[in-house]
Amino acid sequence: MEIKKIRQAVILAGGYGTRLKPFTDTNPKPMYPFNGKPFLEYLIKQVKSFEIEEIVLLLGYLPEKIIDYFGDGSKWGIKIKYSVTPVEYETGLRLLNGLELYDDDFLFMYCDNYCPIDFKGLVLDYFRNDALIEFSAYENKDNYTKSNLIIEEETGKVLTYDKKRTTPNLSGVDIGYALVNKEVFKYMPNENENFEKIVYPKLVEEGKLYAKLTAHRYYSVGSYERIALTEEFFSNKKYMFIDRDGTINVRPQKARYIIEPEDFIWLPNAKEAIKKLVDNGYDLIMVTNQAGIARGVMSIEQFEAINKKMNDDLGEYAIKHIYYCPHHWDEGCDCRKPKPGMFFKAQKDLNFDLTKCWMLGDDERDMHAGADAGCKCMMVSTSHPLEEAVDYILKLEKENDCQ
Repeated sequence: MEIKKIRQAVILAGGYGTRLKPFTDTNPKPMYPFNGKPFLEYLIKQVKSFEIEEIVLLLGYLPEKIIDYFGDGSKWGIKIKYSVTPVEYETGLRLLNGLELYDDDFLFMYCDNYCPIDFKGLVLDYFRNDALIEFSAYENKDNYTKSNLIIEEETGKVLTYDKKRTTPNLSGVDIGYALVNKEVFKYMPNENENFEKIVYPKLVEEGKLYAKLTAHRYYSVGSYERIALTEEFFSNKKYMFIDRDGTINVRPQKARYIIEPEDFIWLPNAKEAIKKLVDNGYDLIMVTNQAGIARGVMSIEQFEAINKKMNDDLGEYAIKHIYYCPHHWDEGCDCRKPKPGMFFKAQKDLNFDLTKCWMLGDDERDMHAGADAGCKCMMVSTSHPLEEAVDYILKLEKENDCQ
């Protein structure tokens, strides 16, 4: 299996964007601003972070607004080319028009979805599966949108692609970020048709369409209904994940639990570390396994009383967001660390980018859960306590801000 470097992205950005009227009366949809920057700029910066070197923008409606803003891409350290076609073109014909510009394998995206995908993992799966197309798909367990897929769990092979979304038992929805082999255009007639409608069912028949699932919510500029969530996502609010027992307080002995508030004993300088994080603009999210609840050793009311004691001690620096797994370790839930369910639940509740967060904990399970959620992780211990880890992160943050 040869893993090739994906050096090019092709982004469709040519439609009217009628659901964003009146903004799109005078602007193309991908130029909708967040924090003074167009949505498309966030996508271009993301593509650059994938170590992609070149972008082909497929334009139609008001192309000069996009071309004048982004130019040749040098401002963003990336090369940008353009293919401009009539706005009435469907996605298939718009893609065919730029065919001579594409690499043999490229990343294909739409201009209206943003998700912090595992791009390296997507590339690995694409070549390992010998796929003609492999795209990122949101698992959609929260019914965030209507599903359009049935995916074979073990392999990621797409068994059903239903653009009309009427097939029973659909689960998951494609969100773009598709790795495409140029060979697929042999299936596309030179007619004004939708690309996925024509090509995807044929690849399903041949077993050449694959999906890589993500539990990280995607964000959209496709309609005003989604704009508020997208604004929150791009708000640059800072979050820090933190474990409890053994990280901020003395860990109980093995197979024992902290049951009463008086059993909660702070580790040295842990409160000071939390205060430093809050003073530097972080909201803390606690993620803690509490199997004692399932075992009947403690009640939820006792757990909440311990939380109250902890936050009373912290005062104005209280930890606002507390997620816990109350299940026994053999129940097979998706929230008990080392599984990342609590991280994704917090992400959906608060609308932020997990890949920009840190996870601090004292157990390998903390590290595995954080990494699987896409976070950066740091282990704490008696020899590397929480305050020392916090000082390191804040120093790193300051250095990055100065670059």
